[in-house]
Amino acid sequence: MTNYNPLRSLPGPSGYTKGDVFVLFGELFGRGYANGLVDEARKAGMTIIGITVGRRDTDGSLRALTDAELAASEEILGGKIINIPLEAGFDMDRSVSGISPVDQLKGIKTDGWDSAEFDWEAIEQSRKAGIERFTTNLAKVMEEMDALIPDGVNVLFSHTMAGGIPRARILMPVLNRVFKGQGDRFTPSEVFWETALGKLCSICFDEVTANTFQHLVEFSSKTRERVESSGKKVAYTAYGYHGCEVLINGVYTWQSYTPYLQGWAKMRLEDIASAAWEKGVRATVFNCPEIQTNSSALFLGVEISLYPLLAALEREGGGPSLERITSACSQLLNEGTTVQELLAQADRYLADPLLIPSHDYATWPHHNTSEQASLMLNSATSMLEMNKDPKNIVCAELSRAVFQAVGRLMFRTSWQPGAPVFWLNHEIVAREIVAGG
Repeated sequence: MTNYNPLRSLPGPSGYTKGDVFVLFGELFGRGYANGLVDEARKAGMTIIGITVGRRDTDGSLRALTDAELAASEEILGGKIINIPLEAGFDMDRSVSGISPVDQLKGIKTDGWDSAEFDWEAIEQSRKAGIERFTTNLAKVMEEMDALIPDGVNVLFSHTMAGGIPRARILMPVLNRVFKGQGDRFTPSEVFWETALGKLCSICFDEVTANTFQHLVEFSSKTRERVESSGKKVAYTAYGYHGCEVLINGVYTWQSYTPYLQGWAKMRLEDIASAAWEKGVRATVFNCPEIQTNSSALFLGVEISLYPLLAALEREGGGPSLERITSACSQLLNEGTTVQELLAQADRYLADPLLIPSHDYATWPHHNTSEQASLMLNSATSMLEMNKDPKNIVCAELSRAVFQAVGRLMFRTSWQPGAPVFWLNHEIVAREIVAGG
């Protein structure tokens, strides 16, 4: 496990300027962490280059974007997209016999998922086929990208690929039992993780969330060597999650959303960064705070750790930022409900004795229990009901503040990173927000 290494001091200014190149190694969908870093690259006047994961046709075949899709994606990115599909993972790649992992999942019933067995030899063949497809296309992408990156510029690569849940109908009801179930409808995450289905998910998570970062570092070596030979810099960032310090009973305390089954893949991501760092590559994973995004909707309760950011803002100096964010949050709450009441409820939940095991860094990632899950889900529901409009909630306001601040922290730190892994806890995020006014 990586040594705990929180970023404690605000980074100095970056040296990125107009003409330098920012590469987004992932595709922008909705609003989330990647937007914060893209925003900073735009402000610096960098040339932005992106990639696409491609699209799947109704027959399951992977294709490049159509002209209309490409134009829409480039408008969202604000830069050129290299239109060669870089979908990661292997759930739809076929084995020698023509069977994909998704095909194997099709016959599983909701009352038999926990005893399902797979042809692991075929799955391994699919995994290798997926890697070959991905890396073959990645080589083509990097050839085009190298031609777009002129001599004499600095380059920042931002890895944003994550996920990997196989696209099979059986997964959602099962995962809902793991992440949102209570009582008879609850399945402990450890029970799921030890089944064949859990094992398959683990392998998929590694390939998408972690191994793609290694592929990026390796296949961009030609560009990296050319740029660095001219005296310029090449850096790589990636988004991690490995718990986060938030204020609990007035003390910054490391805690984690439970269960976070991507945690093992995120630790692998850290290991990849550390291995690259030892070879002289400036690759850094930034472990970010919990926020609510389009992709986190399954994880009800992950947003509870967002609320103490308001207390952290006050602790770190308050000022116009605290007033603006508190005012915006207050307007989203039910009539008669205050931000202080929301904070008090979040603090009671985070300080509950049932959550003490999730404060142990050494044993992370943690599995859930029925009691902990019920506490989390009921607390989350209660706090979400404090909002006037379920489609316009406090979490969204706080999430936006976090990913914008994290984007600034990552952007500036990447200029002189200093380490392969950092934690961006509420303390440094709040200080960044306050400093921004």
